[in-house]
Amino acid sequence: MSILIKPVSTGKEMSTFVRFGNRLYKGNKYYVPSMPMDDLNTLNPKKNGAFDFSEAQCFLAYKDGEVVGRVAAIINHKANESWGVKQVRFGWIDFIDDLEVSAALLDAVETFGRERGMTQIVGPLGFTDFDPEGMLVEGFDRLSTMALIYNYPYYPEHMKKHGYYKETGWVEYRITLPEQMPEKHVKYAEIIKKRYNLKIRKLTRSQIRKERYGHQLFQLINDTYCVLYGYSLLSEKQIDQYVDMYLSIVDTKMLTFVENEQGELVAAGISIPSLSEALQKCNGEIFPFGWWHLLKAMYWKKPDTLDLLLIGIRPDYQNKGLNSLVFVDLFDNYKKLGFKYAETNANLETNIKVQAMWDPFEKELHKRRWVFGKEL
Repeated sequence: MSILIKPVSTGKEMSTFVRFGNRLYKGNKYYVPSMPMDDLNTLNPKKNGAFDFSEAQCFLAYKDGEVVGRVAAIINHKANESWGVKQVRFGWIDFIDDLEVSAALLDAVETFGRERGMTQIVGPLGFTDFDPEGMLVEGFDRLSTMALIYNYPYYPEHMKKHGYYKETGWVEYRITLPEQMPEKHVKYAEIIKKRYNLKIRKLTRSQIRKERYGHQLFQLINDTYCVLYGYSLLSEKQIDQYVDMYLSIVDTKMLTFVENEQGELVAAGISIPSLSEALQKCNGEIFPFGWWHLLKAMYWKKPDTLDLLLIGIRPDYQNKGLNSLVFVDLFDNYKKLGFKYAETNANLETNIKVQAMWDPFEKELHKRRWVFGKEL
């Protein structure tokens, strides 16, 4: 039976698209369900500011009348112009262990790209770095995180058989938090604080809104990450979107902001309790009762693990030790809240400076993920 690839064109099909991954991995103890509501917003041109400079098409794969795979084709024209490339991205890719299915899905994205003048296909990538990206190639027996992709071991094997190569790679660490921060690191952080006339700010949600601190934070992220692989600078519309999305759920005790003597934001650390188990319990669905599991993990009965979403340091303050200042402040709160472990976000294999931030801790490199590429 041949594989039928159908562009998603109705609300019902889009609902099937965003929930296919959760259905494919049902019962897998390492997979963390995505949140269909978030995916629906991300893939909606009316709600995602990335569509101001991107175009996309979602596809479903059918075999014997059953949905057996999905993929999104994305062209981020702003990122392509910034990096001097003509790339079509594939994201939200999931498929059964059938080479005909994965080939048909990738062929749909390749055709989408060729028809629009693209010369390379890369992925998994989303519209921006805030979307799921990178295919897992090691660490299949480790619990995933909310922000990152989990996939079956056969996925990368399919990619290689279809002629795809490694475009870039990331590593992830699991950190064991010590009982107390080593004294030398505490003293070093204090030296850095005095040397550059810096101060730590802890803000409430109302202060963040009143001072438009969320916008300052995402501008800092733009400045920090603009040199990293495939990064797409966030527009004001996107920043508004992300501020509304994250400010409503983040625990401000797990945020650290560093200002210089002019009151400018020069560094920040963002972390959240791991929501992996909570998302598994509700299968990513907020309603009718999924919100309870998420709120409990966020505020009332926190897990023993936290997710280090990001640390951003303004370029002119990098290589000055500000990361130690951020860590020392965050660490005090981590211990008060009862955390024992931390999961890093994906770090580029080539970003040795970021990986060096974990050196003071007992750490384990336990996951690797790749972006695959192919010439069109």
